[in-house]
Amino acid sequence: LTLVFIGDGAPAGNYGYTNSGYSVYEEENERLTESLRTKVSAIKSLSIEIGTEVKNQNKMLSEMDNDFDSTGGLLGATMGRLRTLSRGSQTKLLCYMMLFALFVFFVLYWIIKLR
Repeated sequence: LTLVFIGDGAPAGNYGYTNSGYSVYEEENERLTESLRTKVSAIKSLSIEIGTEVKNQNKMLSEMDNDFDSTGGLLGATMGRLRTLSRGSQTKLLCYMMLFALFVFFVLYWIIKLR
């Protein structure tokens, strides 16, 4: 009586599996795993770049907010001065200032239009 075990005679590096379909599946698995690693690495680097860009954009928005606040303060002070001028008896001076402002805006418009 002779007992034959499955896997007897298989090479030691094969762990008892024959060369039938296992090695093909193993190679396919390795290829797909490497492809997945590449894609995950690409997504990771892309997400890091997006995070960096978001930080830069937030910083720029914060700076713009500060600039707008300071400009709003300056404009408010100027409007206060104009109200003071309009309440006084200096209506002639106010008309000259308005005409000068209109002239400046017209010149700026003309310069921009020529470009």
